[in-house]
This record gives sequence, C-alpha cells and structure tokens, in this order.
Amino acid sequence: MHAEDREILRLAVPAFLALVAEPLFLLADSVIVGHLGTTELAGLGIAGAVLSTLVSLCVFLAYGTTAAVSRRIGAGDLREALTLGIDGIWLAVGIGVLTTAAGLASATTLVDVFDPSGPVATQALEYLRIALLGVIPLLVMLAATGILRGLQDTRTPLLVAVVGNVANVGLNVWFVYGLDLGIAGSAWGTLIAQVGSAVALVAVVLRAARRHRTPLLPRLGGIRGAGRDGVPLLLRTITLRASLLVMTYGATSFGDADLAAMQIAMTLWTFLAFGLDAIAIAAQALTGRFLGAGDLDRVRSVTRRMLRWGVWSGVLTGVGLAVLAPFVGALFTPDRAVQDLLWPVLLIAALGQPVAGVVFVLDGVLIGAGDGRYLAKAGLLVLVGFAPLAWLAITAGGTLVWLWAAFVVAFMGGRCVVLMARERTDAWMTVG
Repeated sequence: MHAEDREILRLAVPAFLALVAEPLFLLADSVIVGHLGTTELAGLGIAGAVLSTLVSLCVFLAYGTTAAVSRRIGAGDLREALTLGIDGIWLAVGIGVLTTAAGLASATTLVDVFDPSGPVATQALEYLRIALLGVIPLLVMLAATGILRGLQDTRTPLLVAVVGNVANVGLNVWFVYGLDLGIAGSAWGTLIAQVGSAVALVAVVLRAARRHRTPLLPRLGGIRGAGRDGVPLLLRTITLRASLLVMTYGATSFGDADLAAMQIAMTLWTFLAFGLDAIAIAAQALTGRFLGAGDLDRVRSVTRRMLRWGVWSGVLTGVGLAVLAPFVGALFTPDRAVQDLLWPVLLIAALGQPVAGVVFVLDGVLIGAGDGRYLAKAGLLVLVGFAPLAWLAITAGGTLVWLWAAFVVAFMGGRCVVLMARERTDAWMTVG
C-alpha cells in the first residue's frame, strides 16, 4: 500500500467509526421513538431538523479548529496549536449559551414554521425543549473533537463516540419503555449521554494543555479571532442547512406519513454522509498540515488519492443502500404507508452516493486549506439553483421521490461542480 494511503487510512478509519457513531444518537432515537407511533416519529423529525440546524450552524467549531490546529502542527508550534484550540472551546461555550436561550424562547415558533398537525407539534415541542439543553455540550464536543483531529488524533473521538452511543441506547430504552416517559425519555437519555461525552473529550484536551503549559483562561482576542475565522464556514453551513430545511418543509406539505418517511430517509442519508465524511476529516487534517509545512506537492498528491477513496466509498455505500432499501423501513416503523413511501426515496439517495463521496472530500480539502470564503459563495450559488427545482418538485411532482431527485441532481450535483472547479485552480493553496 502506498505511504499516502496508509496516512489517509490512519486518520480516516477511526474518524469513519467516530463519525458513523455520531448520527447514531439520532438514529437510535428514530428507531426507539418510531415504535411509539407515526405521530411521535413525525414530531421527532421536526425537532431533529430544528436541533440539527442550530448545531450544524456551529460546525465551524470543529472544522475551523481542525484547520487552524493542523496548520500550527505543520509549522511545528504545538503550544500555539493548543492555545487556538482552547480559544475554540470557550467560543463554543459562549455560542452554546446564547443558542440554548434563544432556542428555548422561540421553540414554539420554530416548530410552527413547519406547519405540522396539532399532535405532531406537541410531540416535537416535548422533545425539542429538553434536547435544547444539550446544545452546549454538543458544541463543546465539536470544538474538542476539532482540536484532536488537528493534532492528528482521531482515535480518542472514536472511543468517546462509541461509549457515548452505547450509553445513549441504554438510557433511551430505559427512559422510553422502562420508565414510560415517551418521546421525552428519548430526549433525556440523549442529553445525559451528550454531557458525558463532552466531559470526556474536554478532559483529554485539558491534560494535553497542562502538559504543554497552555493558558486555559479565556482570551478575548483569541475568541474573537476564532469567531471571525469561522464566519465564512458559518455562511457556508447556513446555505447547506437551508437546502435541507427545504426538504423537510416539502415533506410536511405532503402529510404526516411523508414527513415520517423523510425523517427516516434523512437520518439514513446523514448516517452515510458522516461515514463518507471520514475521508474529508483526513483531508482537513492533512491539507492543513502540509500547507502549514509549505509542501504543495504533497497537498496535490494526497488530494488526488483522497478523491479516489471518496468515489469508491460512495459506490460502496450506494450499492449497500440500494440493496437494503426495500427492507430497512421496517426497522424504524410498523406503518406500511411510511415503508412504501420510503424505499423508492432510498433508491434515489443511493444513486447520489458516489457524487457525495467526491463532494465531501473536496469540501474537506478546501476547509483544511482555509478557503472558507469560496465555500460560502459556492454554497449560496448552489442554494439559488436548488431552491426553484425543489419548489417545482413539491408543487408539480407532489411526491418525495421527485423532491429527492431534485436534491441529488441540483444540490449534490451542483456542489460537485463548484468544488471541482475550485480544486483545479491554485487559488486555495496558501502556505504557512
């Protein structure tokens, strides 16, 4: 095996297992709540869309930190790398406090945006108000994970993710069925598991910081700098989340069964996306490190190899999803109407997997290079192209299949075009 392939796998395999474990929080909730009923599952779909949007807007806490820390590692300055990481954790705490307060104050409004039926809205609010308490630990987890990835350590996040998910499943089953708490029990179980995971990751970072005498108190200048550097990635994420919210809104207009099917399909898509994103995590860490060291030839070489990994990984996940499409719905819900709506959607999603593999790798490369401004502009361009086609699929097509076809072609295909166009230039390759 080529040395660069070994380097990619050293980072990507633990990252893959950890990233696949992360959406298992929601996947486990979907399985457990789905057997309570279609109304509860639809409510979880809305609450999950709101919560994941709020949290994913702050994904720059992981991505930006990984890029900044890995560049410092490439330049041989470990103490400054850890200092930047600690700034990121403090920024996560501040953003988490504000997000939690705003989310609790506007929970009803956020749910009403999707215009659900009364029973579905009740279930969504019950879950969301508890789950919002987990925003702070979730954001701290993002920042701490970004630090460790920048340090080229993807094994520790894997260990924490595995233990956290085992705890999450056990707590969810106990609270939902053992204590008969319904959908609220699922939210409480997940919250406790998230807090434990955040504490474990921060403990590892603090141990490394003390070892290298890194300052732990908040530095206002450093926090402002981390926030400023994250703005382009925030804008990029807003455009991505807006596209996904269009999907959920479209499903809501079709009915409760369609919304429940959308929840399952989007959960599975996210599950596979996190798996494919493992190579993107390696791309962030390696691109930042090699650019920090000024080695442009290694950047080009490792990018080409990661693209091959991305394509073949997408083919593999696509085939797997297509094979399982007719059967997987029964794992989530006994409702035959939801199952019948789901399987053709999953076939469309399967066709988009190879394209997704390319998109995630290039996204990781450009994030690792600190090319956030281009990613923000590209995201806006893709959103402008996708939204009209999604509207046409909702109004003229009137089915989830047409909506997902628009998603795969216009959203994922559009991202692939703009990212490949950028990668072929040298504009993103800034050294130092």
